[in-house]
Amino acid sequence: MAHGRGARTWKRHVCEQLRLRDRLQRHGFEELIHQYNRLLEKSDLRAVLSERYQADKYDGARGHEATAGTGGGPATVPQQEMAEMRIRHQEELTELHKKRGELAQTVIELNLLIREKDKEIQNNEAKMLEYQRQTDDLGGECRDLRSRLQDLERANQTLKDEYDALQITFGALEEKLRKTTEDNQELVSRWMAEKAQEANRLNAENEKDSRRRQVKLQKELADAAKEPLPVVDPDDDIQVLAEEAGGEMPRNPPHGRTPSKKISQVPPGGLLDSISNIFGRRGAHSPGTSPENHEAPSGAPADVRVPSAALHVFEAHDGEVNAVRFGPSSRLLATGGTDRRVKLWELVSGRCEPKGALTGSNAGITSIDFDSAGSFLLAASNDFASRIWTLEDYRLRHTLTGHSGKVLSARFLLDNARIVSGSYDRTLKLWDLRSKVCMKTVFTGSSCNDIACTEQCVMSGHFDKKIRFWDIRAESGVLELELMGRVTCLDLNHERTELLACSRDDLLKIVDLRANAVRQTLSARGFKCGADWTRVAFSPDGSYVAGGSADGTLYVWNVLTGNLDRMLEGNHNSPINAVSWSPSGVYVSSVEKGGKAVLWSDV
Repeated sequence: MAHGRGARTWKRHVCEQLRLRDRLQRHGFEELIHQYNRLLEKSDLRAVLSERYQADKYDGARGHEATAGTGGGPATVPQQEMAEMRIRHQEELTELHKKRGELAQTVIELNLLIREKDKEIQNNEAKMLEYQRQTDDLGGECRDLRSRLQDLERANQTLKDEYDALQITFGALEEKLRKTTEDNQELVSRWMAEKAQEANRLNAENEKDSRRRQVKLQKELADAAKEPLPVVDPDDDIQVLAEEAGGEMPRNPPHGRTPSKKISQVPPGGLLDSISNIFGRRGAHSPGTSPENHEAPSGAPADVRVPSAALHVFEAHDGEVNAVRFGPSSRLLATGGTDRRVKLWELVSGRCEPKGALTGSNAGITSIDFDSAGSFLLAASNDFASRIWTLEDYRLRHTLTGHSGKVLSARFLLDNARIVSGSYDRTLKLWDLRSKVCMKTVFTGSSCNDIACTEQCVMSGHFDKKIRFWDIRAESGVLELELMGRVTCLDLNHERTELLACSRDDLLKIVDLRANAVRQTLSARGFKCGADWTRVAFSPDGSYVAGGSADGTLYVWNVLTGNLDRMLEGNHNSPINAVSWSPSGVYVSSVEKGGKAVLWSDV
């Protein structure tokens, strides 16, 4: 139907074009034909006049001959008239020949023009045929496209139906997940209740044992009090016993008693042990305690050992390792890398044995932190989120999302109920773990590379070479301190009075937080900061600083003298990204871009 309408349309167009050409070109040809007809008429008239002239000429000649035979006379006048007429006719004939030639030339030119127009018509007809063929091809393509459109519409409808079905399935699965989550929470609550009951039972049993020991001790003391005192020589033994007991003895013996030279008897061993337990008289280390199991008491600096050799070199991750951190017990080591995992290692006899892995991150790990009790692990990652796992069951507990860029650092506050995260999006966020929401967002003006926290103050190191100090109770920064290079790392000493900062100008600066000024600058020939996230660390007592260089060398500085204490090289084959010092002060761990980790100590 559409094809027939198209054919009639182009035929009508051709007819209209032909009529227009006829109207435009007909007037010129009509004038030419009219002139040509006039020329023919004149030519016929000329022929007639020529015949008449020939006849008149013949008659005149005959009359002239007759007149000549009779003598001259009045016939001379007609001869002159005939001569004049002849001249006029010759001129007219010449003019007619001239016009005839011109008209013949015009006819030739018009014939040439007609042939050219015929050629144009043929070309136009060929073009029309080509256009018709193209029109037919386009019509076929249109039909194919309509068919494809119908197929796509049917496929789209099918996909819509599948999407609706998937939506229904997703809703059912979401409801199932909700119910499963509720069941899981109920099970966890029951499990926690059972654990609490078990803890109560253990506490009750411990209290019973303590009461039994106390009753036994009281009985032993009563029995000891009932025993008679030994008689000794006041000149020899009273002074010795007084010194040993640390008390005063009467100088004069009781009346009625006879002095004796017997040696005093040693009290029973069980009684001495009980008294020792009451007053807590125990040594700092039991006889079988090894350096591995020795931990510094909480709140007091450890006995730091400066590392001198590598105890264990091992492959930690399948790719670059960005973060390392010791747990509060110094027996657990955590590493995080670009393979999106946090791996846990247990220190056994100077070696790091695999203990487990924490999964759930969708991008590389950038920072690791433990809470003060060693129950939770916090990790920041490049997928714009921070995550918290429980170390007892390795389960992911919280995922904190809200940043619009890579989270480069995250730290627990001292209350373990809040954390602070710093991101490439130039913001700091304060999170409440009880409500799992962001309590505050602070715009810093520059990408945050690392964070350090005190009780009410957050210190952040930035890409614009500045260290910013924030009061988490206020809305704005308290102080800014500008260094000479991009800040890559921040770390606090044990007393939280000094801040260690590493920057890309290959310098380590110690900032006195009481004076808010740089107190000391540490540097070494050959030390080079390898990345914007290179981490360095204070020793637990704050007397040493350890940092890794881009050439794979571990540098240790003495803070008291400000000099380089030692360089440990040969175990890393690529730039060192992070260093951590164990809270016990016995071990140092370093990780590199090549995926290896090294455990260092002084033995």
